[in-house]
Amino acid sequence: MKKTSIWWAGTALTALIAAGAVSAETIQFWTTEEQPERLEKQQQMAADFAEASGVEVEVIPVTESDLGTRTTAAFAAGDLPDVIYHPLQYALPWAEAGILDTEAATEAVDALGRDTFAPGVLEMADFDGDVASIPVDGWTQMIVYRKDLFEEKGLEPPTSYDNVRAALEALHNPPEMYGFVAATKVDENFMSQVLEHVFLANGVSPVGPDGFQTLDEAKTIEVLEFYKSIADASPEGDLYWDQSRTLYFSGDAAMIIWSPFILDELAGLRDSAPPTINDDPTSSELASKTGIVTNFSGPSNPDGAAWADVRFFGITADAETDAAMEFVKFSMDEGYGQTLSIAPEGKFPVRKGNADNPTAFTELWATLPVGVDRKAPLGDLYAQEMIDEIVGGLDVAQRWGVQEGQLALASKMINSQAINRIVRQYIDGEIDAGAAVAAMNDELSAIE
Repeated sequence: MKKTSIWWAGTALTALIAAGAVSAETIQFWTTEEQPERLEKQQQMAADFAEASGVEVEVIPVTESDLGTRTTAAFAAGDLPDVIYHPLQYALPWAEAGILDTEAATEAVDALGRDTFAPGVLEMADFDGDVASIPVDGWTQMIVYRKDLFEEKGLEPPTSYDNVRAALEALHNPPEMYGFVAATKVDENFMSQVLEHVFLANGVSPVGPDGFQTLDEAKTIEVLEFYKSIADASPEGDLYWDQSRTLYFSGDAAMIIWSPFILDELAGLRDSAPPTINDDPTSSELASKTGIVTNFSGPSNPDGAAWADVRFFGITADAETDAAMEFVKFSMDEGYGQTLSIAPEGKFPVRKGNADNPTAFTELWATLPVGVDRKAPLGDLYAQEMIDEIVGGLDVAQRWGVQEGQLALASKMINSQAINRIVRQYIDGEIDAGAAVAAMNDELSAIE
């Protein structure tokens, strides 16, 4: 496809149409949001854009597990779509391979206003000073906790290792109340996500700019000792997201780590996963008693970290650049509410506002209905300080390997499940902390 790149001085679509800058009649948009209801919302947004611009958008669903191979094949054939909605793992590798037009992405972000984006997500997309892809939405992993019980005991929110341990001391009283439900099922990706968050909280990473980075023994032992403390305050067995949610929903756990997809369920809006803290499965009582923490710190990293999953709009090397840029900007501005409404509980606004109102999109997001069998806005279910905490995690969002340019290697390390297995050996008393650190260093260093 022919590319016609210009420097955008503003975001007004009407001005571009009047100038004749958007010349493509049809562009293609690949999306991994392929569920029928979500696809319908994207098609409506595309229709709104077509009405405003005269550019039709062909919305093409692609199964996420097939996205990498389909994109590579299309690149080889010179037949990429114009825009791809993709996960974090592809941003930098696709930029390096030439699949993405980083200049166009950078211009789009600059036109929308860099200062309107959460800094953490822009850091994830950094490509030698440019932006590999335009951040669209994201979610941060959360410590979900019984705010009412914390307040009764005069406890500080669980924002640090020390605060969590203090809460365990005050609240752990099995079988009536478990202090935590820690992930211990080695072959579950859930355990990998939780552990990465706990390692990041203490500033520990197995990768550096040159690849594998030896784990700092003292800091890693702090991580291991903390994880053992929450595992010791958990039920026995192989635990993952299911037991975490079930025990919290029944009122038998004080703290868990979960994704924000729990937010609508907590409020009794999903019949397949109802809270059972009382006799009414549609009750929002548990939601009213719940607090969340996104940024979490260890003793060696007082600033802490938030673990985040971020999604992006990639403008490809084969794109009709002007039209693709305008579609992306429309989706991130006039159409941003429609973009976020696809699944608000898991699509936090990475762009909080615009030049006219710095919090416009955060405010809009809080009004979007969530739920499956019943609907309600998050702003009606949770207090404003909790909404601010949910969105604020993206300001300091991190993942292993992103800043170092080693995301692919970090992913291989995570997928090997070596960290899960060795941590489980430690918390089960099979090896001591020093041996666990040595075993992790030995196994991770062999991964290429």
